[in-house]
Amino acid sequence: MSTADHYSEQAARALRDAEAASLDNVRERCLRSAAAWADMAARAERTARMRAETEAKKAAAAVS
Repeated sequence: MSTADHYSEQAARALRDAEAASLDNVRERCLRSAAAWADMAARAERTARMRAETEAKKAAAAVS
């Protein structure tokens, strides 16, 4: 499991918790948490993609 997958799972969990919450302040806290986890997942995916691109460029340069 990648870090991004973990973050995505936490975001989904927070959304489920928000749906199950009966108190408004708890629901809002869970929604804020879900947004933060989703943002972290997006950043982790972007970082992994950029890292892969950089490694591919280095490998291509080494072959040349």
